[in-house]
Amino acid sequence: MNLYTKLQEVKKEIGAISKDTTNPFFKSKYFDINGLLKHVEPLLQKNGLLLLQPIYKGYVISEIIEIESGEKIQSGLQLPEMDDPQKLGSAVTYYRRYTLQSLLGLQAEDDDANAASEATRNRKPSKPWVNKDDKIWVAALDKGVKLGELKKHYSISKINADLYPYK
Repeated sequence: MNLYTKLQEVKKEIGAISKDTTNPFFKSKYFDINGLLKHVEPLLQKNGLLLLQPIYKGYVISEIIEIESGEKIQSGLQLPEMDDPQKLGSAVTYYRRYTLQSLLGLQAEDDDANAASEATRNRKPSKPWVNKDDKIWVAALDKGVKLGELKKHYSISKINADLYPYK
């Protein structure tokens, strides 16, 4: 059996996954990564499949590998740039859940994601990011633009802001 045939068998066995965790902010239910793994990993292993979820070059990857052949399938999301390790840890956990959920084609809708999307729709669009050595960065340096002025139009990480010479 190849990877896709085995995944099809796993998907037949997965069935419905109950949302067992409550998001207090949105007052909704979802399945957390540990509950999802507890439900899915034994089925993958039973079918000769291995799940890995590495972080690689700023991406959270969910990867299912057919152990005998090495054939694999992946789903990944790029992590947001942030300085707070706790928030980054939360993003990693969230992305692990959603990349695995996507990879296995599980439950497309999730209450907490719907509420978060609604909150996002009501927000102003975010500013584009600018990083050290981008054309915009270099042009701003050439013109002597102050950091505060640059931040009015662009998002800049703390690391890049610390490198910017015109405070």
